[in-house]
Amino acid sequence: MKNSPNKKPIIVGIFVIIGLIFLVLGILVIGNLNETFKKKIEIASLFDDVSGLQVGNNVWFSGVKVGSISHLQFYAESKVKVDMKIDVQSVPFIRQDAFVKLGTDGLIGNKILIIYGGTPQASPIDPGDTLRVEKSVSPEDMINTLQENNKNLLTITTDFKVISQKIAGGEGTIGKLLNDEALYTHLDAATLSLQNTAAQAQKLMSSLAIFTEGMNKKGSLPHELITDTVIFNSVKLSVVRLQQMADTASIFIRNLKEISNNPQTSVGVLLHDEETGARLKQTIINLETSSQKLDQDLEAAQHNFLLKGFFKKKEREKRRQAK
Repeated sequence: MKNSPNKKPIIVGIFVIIGLIFLVLGILVIGNLNETFKKKIEIASLFDDVSGLQVGNNVWFSGVKVGSISHLQFYAESKVKVDMKIDVQSVPFIRQDAFVKLGTDGLIGNKILIIYGGTPQASPIDPGDTLRVEKSVSPEDMINTLQENNKNLLTITTDFKVISQKIAGGEGTIGKLLNDEALYTHLDAATLSLQNTAAQAQKLMSSLAIFTEGMNKKGSLPHELITDTVIFNSVKLSVVRLQQMADTASIFIRNLKEISNNPQTSVGVLLHDEETGARLKQTIINLETSSQKLDQDLEAAQHNFLLKGFFKKKEREKRRQAK
């Protein structure tokens, strides 16, 4: 039986179709295009700077690829809206209070978006939600920070160089201290004096400790003064009386001062009136003279024959009383 002339083209067509199917399947597997057929939802985030992020870059969550970048567009003032397509299987694990940040796929790989955080109390994401963005430090920011730190370091080293030169030249307190031997000697002496003072203070504290310990020892005078209420009350009464005596003496001295300053009183006249003072002095002299003359007259009367018997009689009575 001979083959039909239409059978060969049919066989060729079948092989071509099978080859095309294998080619499409290979492209889908190699290019990971099978993700296109998965069911996804779309969410967004607003960035100030996407740092080279492109459509088609991956979105990661907890180290697992969960979607890709679907669209980039400018939004409001200097904002970039990034639309992401997220696999439906990952939606229950991504919360509405999660954050989005920029990252890289490896050290020098493509830019990616990383979703992280979120609390169990928050609801899972819904289509059209906008996740918050955490500002990440870009390499440019790091370089700018390093440049600013280098400037600050240069300023610090310059200032330190100037200060060290002044110190080496003997300027300022530290420079004088390092270069002036006399100042160093005085400072050393002051330090030694402070050490001696501290030692004396330590001895004083030790003495106070011993004294306070003696106050707690029964039978000692401090302990008796503190614990014996009778002695304490007696001491207290003595102090009160001394205070009263001091107050009385103070009043007496004040009154005496007032009297002496008053020329109308006797004491004031004696202290301030020179004529009265001179008269009083002369009166005292006259009294001393009269007393001397009286003694002489009495002596003469004892030797007078009229009174001699009287004095002898008095003398005998004194001797008899003495016996």
